[in-house]
Amino acid sequence: MASQKPRMQAFRACPDRALRRVEYVFTDIDDTLTTDGQLTAPAYQALAQLTASGLKVIPITGRPAGWCDHIARFWPVEGVVGENGAFWFRYDPSKRRLVKRFLVDDAERAANRQRLERIGRSILAAVPGTALASDQLYREADIAIDFCEDVPALDRASVDRIVALMEAEGMTAKVSSIHVNGWFGAYDKLGMTRIMMSEVFGQDLDAIRDRCVFTGDSPNDAPMFGYFPLSVGVANVRDFADRLTVLPAYVTRGRGGAGFAEVARRLRMLAAPGRGKKKRAGG
Repeated sequence: MASQKPRMQAFRACPDRALRRVEYVFTDIDDTLTTDGQLTAPAYQALAQLTASGLKVIPITGRPAGWCDHIARFWPVEGVVGENGAFWFRYDPSKRRLVKRFLVDDAERAANRQRLERIGRSILAAVPGTALASDQLYREADIAIDFCEDVPALDRASVDRIVALMEAEGMTAKVSSIHVNGWFGAYDKLGMTRIMMSEVFGQDLDAIRDRCVFTGDSPNDAPMFGYFPLSVGVANVRDFADRLTVLPAYVTRGRGGAGFAEVARRLRMLAAPGRGKKKRAGG
């Protein structure tokens, strides 16, 4: 008999003693921090308050390099992993510059982009109603096919067709809440998170994973849900429950940014006294 995925518990059931140990907060962006496509004031305030409490906040997103440049420079975060694990960026205040770390070199990314452009055109022709994501121009390592952000929402069969076409080209394909992202290589969000933790913070992620929280909402978050004991889905993760290979351990009452703020409130309440005086890494 096939094993069943464990049931998600309400976030309120997550023990205080586990949350008190948290030092790092990893979070998806789309439909986890955002609500109906908008980064609300309460969600952004939650980010700022977590950082002020001394917690290290790092978005782990499928969004493009161009957006991640802005996020790393201007958001109250320690850095960002983008394009589903293609790179990490962080602003180094001691050197007053943005540090960029890509998994593959410039030449390989340039060659891959030519292949991605061809594949993108073929997918748009094969799956009616699709479009390149509006942020495609700012991407370095992948292609994003929009199935509901700026186009009328497509049915699941169309989304599955996009995935199949990418995989037939030898690509890795992952479904987010708004796009199907495809790239060449076997990397994912978790792999680059490991690299960033080692290179920036000098931390072995395996040794500290019980001091981390991850919040997310969609199938491309599955590697993170499966790895972190303190994995939390915002309420809209239930929309993708049948597509997730691994469910988060906990689920919030609120959807999107309200769910993230729910997690942030408990973490702030339980933060160790005096931890908020710490500076950003490198500062």
